[in-house]
Amino acid sequence: MNESQPDFTTKPRLASQSILLRPFEMADSDALLAILAEPEVNRLTGSVGTSAEAQRQLSADEVKRIRHWYESRNQQTDRLDLVIYSQEQQAVVGEVVINEWDANSNSANYRILIGEKGRNQGIGQTATALLVAYAFEYLKLNRLELEVFSFNPRARHVYQKSGFVYEGTRREAFKFDDQWVDSECYAMLASDYLKLK
Repeated sequence: MNESQPDFTTKPRLASQSILLRPFEMADSDALLAILAEPEVNRLTGSVGTSAEAQRQLSADEVKRIRHWYESRNQQTDRLDLVIYSQEQQAVVGEVVINEWDANSNSANYRILIGEKGRNQGIGQTATALLVAYAFEYLKLNRLELEVFSFNPRARHVYQKSGFVYEGTRREAFKFDDQWVDSECYAMLASDYLKLK
């Protein structure tokens, strides 16, 4: 491994009182498939373009592909995918991901997905704080960036509260139910993170 490359081979366990971010286990795919079937998750992540598509059931081939995807996450060397496990519910409620690592700028993308059972409990804020700390303190990234659709104010609030800085809007970047939706760009630099500590 190149000395300047972040160590994505290590899949950590990051814990708070309320949640545990941990590597994927074989049994997690059932919970994640259920989350990915939620219409609100499909809409907010931009996985579908219409309300009808958001309600659609996954085909057997899609289920098989998604299971394989999750089963391969711990072997990835250029990204970090972790389950969000609720300590209170004793259940998987979502996932956090650092991906799209750019060696030249030492930057990566951040995304989070939380199912209905994990919403409105501060889990997104806590998971983001844990992963941001890991990104800058252990992976030594210089920049962590993300995009959020304008119809997802809850996520935007979490990102802003976590210290991500608004950098601009990709106007009409997505279409849902024949309505154009803006995508807002946020980022946090290592220097921003240091100010938060």
